[in-house]
Amino acid sequence: GDLRSVLITSVLNLERLEVDLFRGQHHWVPATQRLFGGQIVGQALVAAAHAVSCDEQVHSLHCYFVRTGDPKVPVLYQVERTRTGKSFSVRSVKAIQHGKPIFTCQASFQLSQESPVQHQFTMPTVPPPEELLTQEELIQKFLQNPNVAEGYRKRLTKIQAQDVPIDIKPVNPPDIFSSEPQEPKQLFWVRARGYIGETDMKVHCCVAAYISDYAFLGTALLPHRQYRVKFMVSLDHSMWFHAPFRADHWMLYECESPWAGGCRGLVQGRLWRRDGVLAVTCAQEGVIRVEQTPKQSKL
Repeated sequence: GDLRSVLITSVLNLERLEVDLFRGQHHWVPATQRLFGGQIVGQALVAAAHAVSCDEQVHSLHCYFVRTGDPKVPVLYQVERTRTGKSFSVRSVKAIQHGKPIFTCQASFQLSQESPVQHQFTMPTVPPPEELLTQEELIQKFLQNPNVAEGYRKRLTKIQAQDVPIDIKPVNPPDIFSSEPQEPKQLFWVRARGYIGETDMKVHCCVAAYISDYAFLGTALLPHRQYRVKFMVSLDHSMWFHAPFRADHWMLYECESPWAGGCRGLVQGRLWRRDGVLAVTCAQEGVIRVEQTPKQSKL
């Protein structure tokens, strides 16, 4: 619709305090009461983008989450202009709370260059988003089951009430009433809620950075659904931007987890445009700790 996306008007709209110093506020805080990693990545990229020319576009970023974010206070973003070259520029960003870094990021920007060396994977064949239910509609459908355990019903209702500024349509939603292991892969259509429009591509990249962290690490849990998660948090996050896209248009997020072990899980993701163009590649590792005993049925 024409309603301006809250990701532009609020979440990724930083307050400039000095030339390379910014302050960010919080829009959505997960039930864990830790800051959402995608928000920190997106805001850090906004800060870095302010320190390059209009002609330079982000092509990659590499981040580390070093401390738990405090949702009660704003985040300061300090940018260092590490290098400005003829084709590539690097900006380092440090996110600070209570006088200590909670997150560090290196973002690299490139002036547009043509090359005959081009190839990409093929986009998976899936139903279009118009044929699928939203995450909210799926939860409502689950809640209509009278046999759902009361504790799980409360958790679903809490998820349903969250004001997440992303539209999500799972392609093959897992059976939430089953604890059977599943292949560590998932597909869902995603987009920013509201209207962003034609603007600097860096804006859409910042929004994609926010979107990319939502439900990403959970892919590593699909083969281990018999365990209850005690603690799960991102350690690092990387992104590579390949082609222009609109973050307020539906994109297919293809996620897979090639490995988990040592209380860590690795996930990889690809964001596809509807026309089959690979727009973004993502990777993340996180800490995953579970209870050793299998959890009980949700019914």
